[in-house]
Amino acid sequence: MPGIDRLFERSLAALVNSGEPQILQGGRKGVEKESLRVLPAGKLARSPHPRALGSALTHEHITTDYSESLIELVTPAFTQSWELLQYLLDLHQFVYRHLGTELLWATSMPCAIESDAEIPLAAYGSSHVGRMKTVYRNGLGLRYGRMMQAISGVHFNYSFPLPFWEAYAALRGAPAHGAQFVSACYFDLLRNYRRHGWLVLYLFGVSPVVCKSFLRGRSTQLEDLGGGTAYEPYATSLRMSDIGYRNRNQAGLTVSVNSLEEYVRDLSHAISTPYPPYAALGVRVDGEYRQLNANILQIENEYYSFIRPKRVARSGERPTKALRRAGVEYVEVRALDVSAFDPVGVNQNKLRFLEAFLALCLLKDSPPISAAEQGLLDDNHMSVARRGRAPDLTLWRDGRRVRLKEWAQELIDSMSGVCEILDRGDAARPYSQALAVQAAKVADAALTPAARLMSELAAGESFFELALRMSAAHKAYFLELYPPNEARLAELAAEAEESLAAQRAIEARDHGTFEEYLARYFAD
Repeated sequence: MPGIDRLFERSLAALVNSGEPQILQGGRKGVEKESLRVLPAGKLARSPHPRALGSALTHEHITTDYSESLIELVTPAFTQSWELLQYLLDLHQFVYRHLGTELLWATSMPCAIESDAEIPLAAYGSSHVGRMKTVYRNGLGLRYGRMMQAISGVHFNYSFPLPFWEAYAALRGAPAHGAQFVSACYFDLLRNYRRHGWLVLYLFGVSPVVCKSFLRGRSTQLEDLGGGTAYEPYATSLRMSDIGYRNRNQAGLTVSVNSLEEYVRDLSHAISTPYPPYAALGVRVDGEYRQLNANILQIENEYYSFIRPKRVARSGERPTKALRRAGVEYVEVRALDVSAFDPVGVNQNKLRFLEAFLALCLLKDSPPISAAEQGLLDDNHMSVARRGRAPDLTLWRDGRRVRLKEWAQELIDSMSGVCEILDRGDAARPYSQALAVQAAKVADAALTPAARLMSELAAGESFFELALRMSAAHKAYFLELYPPNEARLAELAAEAEESLAAQRAIEARDHGTFEEYLARYFAD
């Protein structure tokens, strides 16, 4: 195995001995959770986003993603995982009070959608910014198919606490802990997440099966489980494989995470370089926009990645400009499947593990990634997504093959010190407990959520039947929870009304033509 990571050992020891007992505690974390609205029999609900939930354009916490049918619930940032999950639970309760007979689909992979035509684009009103959002989504559908956009996921947003940056800058001998230093450290994290993020797919992937309706005759080499279900025997997350988000159209797109400058350079090139196959689709045809432009990417968000560097943008500001202006503020982990076994799609053990894992990725030595290494890292992610539970699976590490289980155990062992720091002052040791749960999955792949889903299907249910059953169970759970958080529900009702008023105000303020608006946006 490769040599000991001296930088990581020194960093961890320094943090342990820093005299700051809670040096890693208090990081800010939030979740974005997507769910398809479906009818009681499991068909996609094609009705408009319920007005009682507010404006999808302006509501901070309840919006839509690709489709009018794809609700996205967004928590604020919290310093405690339990607060985050309580807010997410309250959001679900509020939404379910206004869904009537509809359900929120309990899994990432959609079912019972026969064609792209059944998937309605998200609508955001008549304002220029609202129209731009809908045109962008129409372009995604043309380029990749709407079915791929109907996949749901959970995104975990995280930023380290300020006291950590002060201590870490001193440890690294940096003159200050300003935006430049913080951004460089976050890019250390991004590179190491590319190296080690396959572990997240192994531990938390819960999409080893898909509905055949999702495949629509595509040749995928998946096996038939019966009941309209296709599967890969040892898969963890088909959502994050070439069957799901890992789209062939972007296979040739390389975005460096060796530095903020290279990342912005590569994304800027992709959003400004025409791509003939997209030009052939047409941009504006018979006066109607089909896509925002014919470039490799219409906008930055079109780039699919496991993790993104983020900064809250100002109104009308492009993501790359926000990063260039003030540096990285937080990271967004995008590789989590929606868990059918958790009513809100995620749980505390998962969030705590991810927090510790991101600290590991930041503290470990993180040299630049060459094009050759990136190819092997992509291969690792694909292998784990498609075959992660295979008993003797090997991955590329430093130019040679190593067993997944050995490498995973090494990473788990390395995280124990990080978890001890995060646990300081808490006799229950929740981070160490969360790590122990994941260590058990490394020792026994049968404990992974993907294996659990396969064992549930062994009783004879189809994937569609299981997902519909779990969706109905989750609805009953939220509607029967007592006592409900009436203060939070009233707050969300008020926010819904305020968001509708905010959308009307945006529409009233608009000036000029949509073409002029797009020209201003892209000129920025």
